[in-house]
Amino acid sequence: MRRLMLAFALTMSVWSVLTAPAVFGGEFNPDLNIGDRAPEWKELPGVDDKKYSLADFKSKPVLVVFFTCNSCPYAVEYEDRILALTKEHAGTDSKVGFVAINVNKVEADLPPAMKAKAKAKNFNFPYLFDETQRVAKDFGAGYTPEFFVLNSERRVVYMGALDDNSNAELVKQRYLADAIAATLAGKEISKKETPPVGCRIRIETRKRGK
Repeated sequence: MRRLMLAFALTMSVWSVLTAPAVFGGEFNPDLNIGDRAPEWKELPGVDDKKYSLADFKSKPVLVVFFTCNSCPYAVEYEDRILALTKEHAGTDSKVGFVAINVNKVEADLPPAMKAKAKAKNFNFPYLFDETQRVAKDFGAGYTPEFFVLNSERRVVYMGALDDNSNAELVKQRYLADAIAATLAGKEISKKETPPVGCRIRIETRKRGK
């Protein structure tokens, strides 16, 4: 009888594992959840002809990683707001770093166009290109623009939209700015994840047999 009961308990334990819902991502992100460690990347080329890895930003206790591009109307709409926020945290002694990553591979989003955009808008942050699109996939990013706030341990503490309206005149909540301020102050972020608003990233799918 004892063996029978042990066998039954083991069967039920295995069944509970097999039938339990798998949790991989957050509420709006298919791959990352709040508290997850940020995926690493190495040697991505920037518009300044330098190469950047995640480790290069270790001096910044807070790092904002965002995915953007040139061709998306939403990304263009948000450019001035992004620049305004980066200027709030400008300076060599700033505790907040920003890095933009573009993975789209249409002509309007390739490095020559990226360099022209960065020069025209006077970007004050690294603007990187990932030809493999691996970084966006690892972050579970699906839109441009889409934002991720990382703490000093490089864990995700916020992800989603910059604010609550693509129209700057109608913005009521500055999700990203609030998340940065709370992280700097060591406080709980009131809104840790929001649905990103933008254009779908043009992720290439692996062809059959490749």
